[in-house]
Amino acid sequence: MELEKSRELLAELRGWSIIDEHHLEKEFSFPDFKGALAFVNRAGQVSESEGHHPELVLSWGKVVARIWTHKVDGLTESDFILAAKFDQLEVS
Repeated sequence: MELEKSRELLAELRGWSIIDEHHLEKEFSFPDFKGALAFVNRAGQVSESEGHHPELVLSWGKVVARIWTHKVDGLTESDFILAAKFDQLEVS
């Protein structure tokens, strides 16, 4: 995906960054481990239903999500769609 298109799509997201023109990354904060774990479980369900499998790093009170398309080893539009779905999980 061209960098200009990636930046346009990034502008539609909240708090995500493009890292090394390769993947999206965002840190989600929670009041405790239980909240972070619940988010990982919801994100995992959404990811599985999309057939898209991000890297989710769980620790006390936070989750770091990294999303890219493994097949192209970089970003595609579906990565931005999954990021937007994760944002929706954060507020639900």
